[in-house]
Amino acid sequence: MGFGGLPLSETALSALNKAAYLEPTPVQAGVIPRALAGVDVMGQAHTGTGKTAAFAIPILERLELGDSFDPEAIVLVPTRELAVQVRDEFVKLAEGREVDIIAVYGGKPIRKQTEQLSRGVDIVIGTPGRVLDHMQRKTLSLGNIRCVVLDEADRMLDIGFRPDIEKILRRCPQSRQTLLLSATLPPAVVRLAQRYMRDPESLDFSPKRLDVETIEQFYFTVDPEKKFDLLLHLLEREKPRQAIIFCRTRRGTEKIGQRLAKRIPSVAAIHGDLPQRTRDHVMAQFRLGKLKHLVATDVVGRGIDVTGISHIINYDIPQFCDDYVHRVGRTGRMGREGVAYTLVTPEEGPELTRIEMRIDRLLQRAEVPEFAAFVKPPATETTPPETKPVFGRPQRRVRRAL
Repeated sequence: MGFGGLPLSETALSALNKAAYLEPTPVQAGVIPRALAGVDVMGQAHTGTGKTAAFAIPILERLELGDSFDPEAIVLVPTRELAVQVRDEFVKLAEGREVDIIAVYGGKPIRKQTEQLSRGVDIVIGTPGRVLDHMQRKTLSLGNIRCVVLDEADRMLDIGFRPDIEKILRRCPQSRQTLLLSATLPPAVVRLAQRYMRDPESLDFSPKRLDVETIEQFYFTVDPEKKFDLLLHLLEREKPRQAIIFCRTRRGTEKIGQRLAKRIPSVAAIHGDLPQRTRDHVMAQFRLGKLKHLVATDVVGRGIDVTGISHIINYDIPQFCDDYVHRVGRTGRMGREGVAYTLVTPEEGPELTRIEMRIDRLLQRAEVPEFAAFVKPPATETTPPETKPVFGRPQRRVRRAL
């Protein structure tokens, strides 16, 4: 079934055709009709499944475009990069409509955003912190909101946005429609939905297990002091089309990025401490394919949706099992093949086991002999003499006085 089988206007179908969207993904086929009907939806879906278009199309179709300067729809996302990505998707799908769309997020001058909001907008995409900032400055009113989208809700709660999200939801009309999309549905997300959604219809588009046929997943057991050399060896051997190297910390991301840049071309690091202008430039280069190797943290890396990524390398094993799912989901997009490598130190065996239990799959062990963590001692021709154990303390000779 093509998009023509969905209850969409000619304007929407034309925009989809120009965007080269020919067949709806399962997420789009499931969410679009329900969202058009005004139903609250709680959908479980990973990135790369077309979920942005799944909520963008119904929002654009249901806009009333009256005389109000206040927005009718607001989309909350966890990161600045994702805010830009979602805005660009809306702009693409709004072809043929007179719609004002803005992305608001930190790291950019708030004055420019304020000026654009004062001229009137129809759709706001933003991070909860910056949205709340505009609300407190009274530069953004949510009194006219007809639809709220919580995109990647699990990640927003993971990084502490729950208080901001609740403040925003309480300021929206109770009659609004709420769409919640999340890769996972932990108890905190379910509680949020129960409190702020009206009889949501639950849809599960997640694979029963992370066993994507187009993604090969391996792990290497490596000593900590050999990790960087193994990383360099893999990149030189594999020659990835594009690769993301994930690190746990911002400091580690910066350090590995600097070391890699001295050894191989086309490397950049991206993390939350970088100026927004730098982050925007790095992401633009990566999306255009001009940058081949990106070293990233989980929070920033989660918002990356680039179809050309062929390799994921977990330089640091993720702290949370679900982060592994999100990391690996950066590759194998749109049916392309992908490879995921995880570097595991001998002490991290239990963490690897937890990940395998979470994804219901055993990762294949790979080995590069010169970087292996466990090296057998060379065989010796002579066998050392067997020593007998000594118990107790040595006996003392006692001289008796005669």
